[in-house]
Amino acid sequence: MIKYIAYIRVSTKGRERSGLSFDAQKAIIEHYAEIDKAEIVKDFIETESGKDIANRPILKSAIEYAQTHKMVLVVTKLDRLSRDVEHIFKIQKQLGVYFKSCDLPTTDALTLSIYAGIAQRERELISIRTRQALQAKKRQGSKLGNLSNLTKAGREAATASLSQKAKTNQNNQRAAALIKICRERGMSLSRIAEHLNNNGFTTSTGRKFQKTTISRMI
Repeated sequence: MIKYIAYIRVSTKGRERSGLSFDAQKAIIEHYAEIDKAEIVKDFIETESGKDIANRPILKSAIEYAQTHKMVLVVTKLDRLSRDVEHIFKIQKQLGVYFKSCDLPTTDALTLSIYAGIAQRERELISIRTRQALQAKKRQGSKLGNLSNLTKAGREAATASLSQKAKTNQNNQRAAALIKICRERGMSLSRIAEHLNNNGFTTSTGRKFQKTTISRMI
């Protein structure tokens, strides 16, 4: 009986076992194995972006396992393996007959080159569509670097980073002493910012103080 090992790549952390992406790929490979009367011996599951071909430790392990045990490495589609033509051909050359993709009737050089080219073009189109979407948002007035566009955890991390930078800046350290005095006198954040600006203080980037700046420094 033919021995299969399945390589499944999902791009979102936490979906290794429960996400639809994993379930769909697993079902396709199982169906393919049934038709081919093959046994799936092992699953290799990776959570990396399709663009990041340099960081695929699980794929490397899957290839080595297939080579060592003379088993067939199976993927649902070439883009699960890679969207880079050279990378796909390198893997095919390593594995030879021990490589199959469920979307290919055959993995001969001609068929592989056509499908690999399509996969790479799709990667390029994804990049183009992403840039176009960002440009459209800019034209609509969206501030793409705004903290409000991040998740709650992302906003908290970004705020903490800004706060730390503000605290370690020498100019802000001098301002912090004055802020402490103003806070002890019960002044509002807006009033403190006004007081600092009137006395010639600026932020680490040379801008006037705002109440949000004061809030990060406290």
